[in-house]
Amino acid sequence: MFQTTITRESCAEGVGLHTGVHGCVRLVPAPAETGIVFRRVDLDNFPIEAQGHNVARVSYATSLMKQGVLLSTTEHLLAAIYSCGIDNIYIDINSIEVPILDGSAEPFMQMLEHSGVRKLRRKRRYLKVLKPLEVSEGDRRIGIYPADEFRVRCYVDFPHPLVGQQEVEMAVGPDTFRHLLARARTFCFDRDITPLRAMGLIRGGSLENAIVLTQDGIMNGPLRFPDEFGRHKALDLIGDLALAGLPLLARVEAHKAGHSLHTQLVSQLLADPSLWTITTGEAIHAKEEEAYQSVLSPVPAAPGD
Repeated sequence: MFQTTITRESCAEGVGLHTGVHGCVRLVPAPAETGIVFRRVDLDNFPIEAQGHNVARVSYATSLMKQGVLLSTTEHLLAAIYSCGIDNIYIDINSIEVPILDGSAEPFMQMLEHSGVRKLRRKRRYLKVLKPLEVSEGDRRIGIYPADEFRVRCYVDFPHPLVGQQEVEMAVGPDTFRHLLARARTFCFDRDITPLRAMGLIRGGSLENAIVLTQDGIMNGPLRFPDEFGRHKALDLIGDLALAGLPLLARVEAHKAGHSLHTQLVSQLLADPSLWTITTGEAIHAKEEEAYQSVLSPVPAAPGD
């Protein structure tokens, strides 16, 4: 029912997937009502809030921009922080892109486990969805629907013998994310490497930080999960949904969606206050207690019993 931050600092360093620029990221405790805030320490601690209105571009990763200051590839770190229920945190970074590390959220989970969680003396607020919202582009679609917990369902379909149709559905929390999604790595097809590099992308990509699919196999096996591709897409989805700015009480279903549809959904949701309300953990607990008591209440006897 209370907001959280981390207990102690932790850090990691590595190269950015797209820029190839080396950077260091440090997780720092933050006071209540701060939210998730990136700070470009190479630019006088310039703050960039992890919120939908700061989304800049989302072609092959989710980038944030505020007053011309850019930060790229935020989704894996945000997925870990959001799933762990960390409400307030500073993410200090000295480069333009969050390091890709091994291509998954596992290293960020290890940082968070080292940092620990601390409760703050402020009630946690939730964004509770009241009405459905759907966004689509061709056969790609995503929708968000009312629910009393945060659930995601992610479906992917790639014409490759190791991928094909994969679907992941889960309630999102620290344990489920840690065991089901955190280790799932980003991936690409070998045929796309040259075109992407010609576009100035994946300059820091390697066989150490991404699964590379050949025509009928992979260059750098084994896979960590048989459905690692679907799991990673679910990881990306959660990272993009973190841009809602508050913990969600909603069910999200994504069908062949990507960063663009994810962030469109967040933007359209936040732009229409009739679709949601802000509630507290205390209110949720009271509602659950009321439902529990109604189950325990004796059923009136029928006439003649």
